[in-house]
Amino acid sequence: MDLNEIAGWADRKGINLVTTGDWTHPMWLREITQKLEETSAGIYSLKKSISKARFVLTTEISSIYTQGGITRRVHNLIFSPSITICEKIIKQLQNRSCNLMSDGRPIIGLSSKQLLELILTVDKNVFFIPCHAWTPWFSIFGSKSGFNSINECFGDLAKEIYAVETGLSSDPIMNWQIKELENRSIVSFSDAHSGAKLGREATVFIPNSISNFKFQISNLTYSDIVDAIKQNPKSKLKIGYTIEFFPEEGKYHWTGHRACNIRYNAKETKKKGIVCPVCHQSLTVGVENRVLDLSEKLLTSEDLLFIQNKVGLTFVYDKQKRRKPFVSLIPLLEILNEVNGGSPTKAQRAYEELINNFATEFEILLRKNYDEIAKAGGEKLAQAIKIIRERKAYVDPGYDGVFGVVKIFKSENEQKKTIQEKQINLF
Repeated sequence: MDLNEIAGWADRKGINLVTTGDWTHPMWLREITQKLEETSAGIYSLKKSISKARFVLTTEISSIYTQGGITRRVHNLIFSPSITICEKIIKQLQNRSCNLMSDGRPIIGLSSKQLLELILTVDKNVFFIPCHAWTPWFSIFGSKSGFNSINECFGDLAKEIYAVETGLSSDPIMNWQIKELENRSIVSFSDAHSGAKLGREATVFIPNSISNFKFQISNLTYSDIVDAIKQNPKSKLKIGYTIEFFPEEGKYHWTGHRACNIRYNAKETKKKGIVCPVCHQSLTVGVENRVLDLSEKLLTSEDLLFIQNKVGLTFVYDKQKRRKPFVSLIPLLEILNEVNGGSPTKAQRAYEELINNFATEFEILLRKNYDEIAKAGGEKLAQAIKIIRERKAYVDPGYDGVFGVVKIFKSENEQKKTIQEKQINLF
């Protein structure tokens, strides 16, 4: 996951803008300084490279601290407008005895509020988003160490939180149920630890008005991205939609205890409680239950719209269309693995063939029609993508650190258990 690898994968995926990650680590910031050049205000590209990928400076920081008599573990994402500002923030953290050399995602003793206060003191244009907001162990709303509200976490600085990240185990539907997220943006990022995972979730930006319709990536600035997330009406861009994991595929969606092979859905958790019946220790409460606990209103099928575009891709809206819609996808390599009978070698070979000779991954998953896909990759691939676009894939939900298992071509017993039906039943 060096910069060249990230840029190469971004090109294959069809991602225009990706983050550097980890600039709080002084050695990685040196790498960023040596290998990237600023192409427009706050946006960077690889020096002497044909890659089309652009970079924005972000880092993830883990804050572990005590507040309200509870040990809190919260991950937060920081966007910086320049390398100079990164250096100033690093100096301030080091002055507070934060060990930034230990890891790319450093663990510090400052609270989330103290961290936000520190970066805003350095530069008011630095942008701050709570990461994977519902993960049980390390997030603002986490069942194990989080808070019940943004206000509880940030106090008088809550007004500086303009967005939260869904994380792999939740999707916008779940977040739309939370009152204090009503006027905040819901964003999604891949949280990738390898190139192949890049883009498994993403935020898609589009022009904010007809006058900006011909907006070019070469003109993109840091402020354009931040203003779009802040929902600034004067911004050149706005969030068009987000690309999501099916939340059941996330490794903390349901409640359970993997050591004892115990797994409960939301209704079972309410009925059976959160104590493991095998070892009698506390279960890891899943995102599904945590969202239900904090929801003001539970959404039903009557509150949602499922609208297909001309290539059959299903966009999910709230009924009033007040919120940005989303689509749910499965990474192309995972699709090809199932299409090729579970053979990683065949799947990788097919992936390279498609990317090199047909289109980028996002073009295949989001834009190409079924005839084009069938011609390039075979009828079974076209059929698989159709199932996914129509939200008919089946996922055996993840729990307590175990990823959910995706199935596109379902067995007889699974025919009625589609993702859309599961969501409607729950919400």
